Amino acid sequence: MSDTRIAFIGAGNMATSLIGGLRAKGVSASRISASDPGADKREQLAAEYGIAMFADNAEAAANADVIVLAIKPQMMKTVCQALQPALRPGQLIVSVAAGITCQSLASWLGERPIVRCMPNTPALVGEGASGLYATAQVSAAQRQQAEQLLEAVGMALWVDSEAQIDAVTAVSGSGPAYFFLLMEAMTAAGEQLGLPRDSAARLTLQTALGAARMALGSDADAAELRRRVTSPAGTTEAAIKTFQAGGFEALVNNALGAAAARSVELAEQLGK
Repeated sequence: MSDTRIAFIGAGNMATSLIGGLRAKGVSASRISASDPGADKREQLAAEYGIAMFADNAEAAANADVIVLAIKPQMMKTVCQALQPALRPGQLIVSVAAGITCQSLASWLGERPIVRCMPNTPALVGEGASGLYATAQVSAAQRQQAEQLLEAVGMALWVDSEAQIDAVTAVSGSGPAYFFLLMEAMTAAGEQLGLPRDSAARLTLQTALGAARMALGSDADAAELRRRVTSPAGTTEAAIKTFQAGGFEALVNNALGAAAARSVELAEQLGK
């Protein structure tokens, strides 16, 4: 990425995390530009990262090799149609907006290389998980640029079809909220069992962190790791059986299915 010029259209939380990740990876500030309508935001990012900031989207994108669309999905059509006349052939478009398909982007920007990404909020702390899909116009070098861009804030995983982005949305895009819900419930249950709320919360969060690190560092899958800590007739087995009796696996499957279906619906609504 050291020779790649990158422009961010929109400078919200996701763009800011990507800019910070790129700078931490050693990408020169002179290679990064961004646009945002807010003067305070422009001043903040210019001061923090030393990058060029613009009020006008076309100015930010003028000399870029990669243009990252990091704006609200509801604003995407208007912004893209206004930006289209200023684009040059061959510029790579990377969209991190949920629910906007490559077909919609191409209808607003013209046929050009497009990578659609589904990042998640842990990218804000450098622990993101992103799914990426590239159109046929994207070269091997551009795929590498997009991958390195998202790897600046975590892991990046390519999918074979754009339809799989809806599954990525259900699993990792929305996924942090599922874990937060479980943390919330475990903290409340711990308090109900007699622990101070602060203690229950700290134990819950550290347990979640430790379990994730164990899973990431192990050759065994999650099912095997679960079996290893579930002694016959022990306390863990009592809890696991209760989860399963309540239809835990089916509930998770239905919940992720609902998220994926909603992703499809949003794409249809926002892409018109």
